[in-house]
Amino acid sequence: MHEFLVEITTTIPEGTPQEEVDRLRAAEAARARELAATGHLARLWRPVGELRSIGIWRANDENELHEKVLGTLPLRPWMTPRVTPLEPHPNDPGNGSSTR
Repeated sequence: MHEFLVEITTTIPEGTPQEEVDRLRAAEAARARELAATGHLARLWRPVGELRSIGIWRANDENELHEKVLGTLPLRPWMTPRVTPLEPHPNDPGNGSSTR
């Protein structure tokens, strides 16, 4: 699978009942756990003081990422994702072959 840096901003439509927001957030958390278990969601962060997330997501290609991964998130209709495809860097200390 390929890795993608995904920045997601979620904008809840004005007037949405809090019960609906709470229900979708709970469903979102459950779906994120499922995607992590299948290897599609590797890491996820929330910048301090911001209502967005930054994560490392995995899929076979960008179409699969949008359709079968991000597209399955319950909050997806309210999300604006920014996707950046990633490739390994030769100096990545996590790949075990960086030069010193």
